[in-house]
Amino acid sequence: MTETKKNTKADDQMTDEDYERLLDQYHLSDQELSAGTVVKGRVVKKTPGYLLLDIGHKTEGAIPVEDFRDPKEFEDIKVGSEIEALLEKSRPQDGYFLLSKKKADIQRALEHLETAYRTGNWVTGKVIAKTRNGYTVDVGLPAFLPQAHADLRPLKDPDSLLGQTLKFKIMKYNQNDEDVVLSRKLLLQDERERKKRRVFSHLVKGEKVKGVVRSLTSFGAFIDLGGIEGLLHISDMSWGKINRPSELFEVGQEVEVVVLDFNENEEKISLGYKQLTPDPWLSVEQKYGPGTKVTGRVVSLTDFGAFVELEKGVEGLVHISDLTWSKKMVHPKKVLAVGQQVTVQVLEVNPQTHRISLGLKQASPHPLELFAQKHNPGARLKGKITSLTDFGAFVQVDKDIEGLVHISDISWEKIKHPSEKLKAGEEIEVVLLNVDLEKQKVSLGLKQLEGDIWEDFFSRQKVGDLVKVKIVRITDFGLFAEIVPGIEGVVFNSELDDNRIENAAETFQIGEERMAKIIKLNPQGRKISLSFRQAQQEQQKKEFQKYMEGQSDRLTLGDLLKEQFKNLSTKDKRKKEGES
Repeated sequence: MTETKKNTKADDQMTDEDYERLLDQYHLSDQELSAGTVVKGRVVKKTPGYLLLDIGHKTEGAIPVEDFRDPKEFEDIKVGSEIEALLEKSRPQDGYFLLSKKKADIQRALEHLETAYRTGNWVTGKVIAKTRNGYTVDVGLPAFLPQAHADLRPLKDPDSLLGQTLKFKIMKYNQNDEDVVLSRKLLLQDERERKKRRVFSHLVKGEKVKGVVRSLTSFGAFIDLGGIEGLLHISDMSWGKINRPSELFEVGQEVEVVVLDFNENEEKISLGYKQLTPDPWLSVEQKYGPGTKVTGRVVSLTDFGAFVELEKGVEGLVHISDLTWSKKMVHPKKVLAVGQQVTVQVLEVNPQTHRISLGLKQASPHPLELFAQKHNPGARLKGKITSLTDFGAFVQVDKDIEGLVHISDISWEKIKHPSEKLKAGEEIEVVLLNVDLEKQKVSLGLKQLEGDIWEDFFSRQKVGDLVKVKIVRITDFGLFAEIVPGIEGVVFNSELDDNRIENAAETFQIGEERMAKIIKLNPQGRKISLSFRQAQQEQQKKEFQKYMEGQSDRLTLGDLLKEQFKNLSTKDKRKKEGES
């Protein structure tokens, strides 16, 4: 009762002027709520099928759930939320206004797009679908993005843009048809131009700059300096050799580099990394003089040798010929491994060409020196025949050490080829004759295992002895005859016969056997002179003595003289026949 009185009192206090003003506002609001008007309302009720909005009038507005393109957007709206919507029509029979949020969004989007198109500004949109020649982008309404305008360069993965919210410029706009064509490429070009001016305005040759590795190739790395990329060539990454840029860098890595050169018109920037440190080759001549022994790390192996890093940026080559003392070429992979620490000797340095020749074998004693220290001439050794040649046989007597058994030292007999006595692969025992360190030669002997037959011969034979020989060679001055296998003597023409013989080949044959007399011995020169003539006389003398011993005691002095006279007559007769 009291409350009724209060309300009545309040109504009584409202003047006619106030009432008239409120009535005018009510009529004015009704006039404004015509179809196409965008209104703002507060959600007062939410059902699974619609939203009811208080739009400041006696009648509320309703937005059906179908008007929301994204169901999640409808789910996120709460009672009390404010929403803009477009009045489509009133439904007096239903007691509410029919509203459209989608059309309100489109209208606001069109207004925004028109402003951006007119001013050259950018708009934001979400790439929602891939079409035949491009993409569909939601900018408040569906817009078309041609594939050629999706990026500065053709995309490797066209689907990578889907779902992304990006910035675009408007290439074409028609409000009546709601036809909108976008370009991301134009926006990126503008941004790139601004970044280009900013980056190049701060570049100075020789100064350091920071950047981020954007991509790696076989020839270098592209470094982002703030929207503009510079090239760090592989040759400017390290003072030493590297096979791939990925050995030093990875994508996304922040690096400090030196500006080597740049050209703003061509948008080219050359960068350097090794230039951050001094060139180590400037001091190599002082640090690595020829003959110096140094320790390094094997960094790579090739068919022709091994590269050894002596310090950061300084590498030298151990040629395949300088790997081992072995005369046989051995592949570097069989001697060294990448990462191995080795001691090498500097052979040659050339700072101008950035080349250092190294020797691995030179850093250790020659195996022949060690061999000579262990074995003296005359020592007996065992080895394997590695090969036969016309002049002898090569025998491996130690690791990486081969010696030669000359054909003259294979046998005391004369042979034409080593294969007469030896064969490759055979295990034999030899005598060490000599080690020549300067010429790096080892002389071996096989016949010496039997002892020195010359010494034995000279100890048993003396001048005047008769020996049976075999003719082995005929020369202009006489012939050579073999006394025993391995020992020969010479018979000069004057000692061939009592009669003068100028051409021995006309009288004697190779292989013919005869008795010869030793007329001269030279143990130092191992030379023997023989005589067929004197041997024949000796034989005749012995035959005569034998004859005489067999005669009767009745033989008188007269008989002897008579027989002697007969022999002399016969010899004179032969001599005259020879002269005639």
